[in-house]
Amino acid sequence: MLFYRTLSSIAPPHTSKLNRVAAFTPKQRLLLAVIPPLAVALIRLLGMTLRYRDVNAPATPVGIKVPGPTIFAFWHCALLVCAYRFRNEGIAILISRSFDGELIARIVERLGFVAIRGSSTRGGPLALRGMQQAYTEAHRICAFTADGPKGPSRIAKPGPVQLAELTGATWVGAFHAQPDRTWQLHSWDRFMIPKPFTTVTFSWPAHTAPELESLQRALDEAVAMTSR
Repeated sequence: MLFYRTLSSIAPPHTSKLNRVAAFTPKQRLLLAVIPPLAVALIRLLGMTLRYRDVNAPATPVGIKVPGPTIFAFWHCALLVCAYRFRNEGIAILISRSFDGELIARIVERLGFVAIRGSSTRGGPLALRGMQQAYTEAHRICAFTADGPKGPSRIAKPGPVQLAELTGATWVGAFHAQPDRTWQLHSWDRFMIPKPFTTVTFSWPAHTAPELESLQRALDEAVAMTSR
């Protein structure tokens, strides 16, 4: 419990873009200026062509219809697939402090998400404190890429469970998004880019107790549900 008492005394993570940019090289700053607006335009264009299908467990609502504060987890490979559908909902999402994380943060912020910076390896306590405030004070949906930012792929990390313990949440939700037709990158997570005009199946298994093993099972079940 010492970890959680320590968290309660830490200020939330500073998200000033000026401070964030100062840590990057001139080349990286150029990429940060160019890539996010271009990526957002492409996501919006691609997103308008996609169709969605929801598969949910009995008595379990489709997650996008569950108001905050709630906690959801999904696999990193589906991050792009989710970006357009869940835009402009004010969802808080944990994103690493790396350069790649900065690119992702700027993209999702333009799509109406709230980027909380940090990960299990960099700025973890501060980031979890930021997610706690998003949950308890702003009553937001809080989403975790459960195997991010660097894997291992599809092995759940404890972030969602820790947030549930901090906030007193009695359950954690899991989901998966699987395009019928997709390009997969040769990255650690096999990142998915849905092909235009494809259908994306979103699966919503039963909500689970805030325990790591239960969350892993729910995420595995979410993947299995998309092929049913």
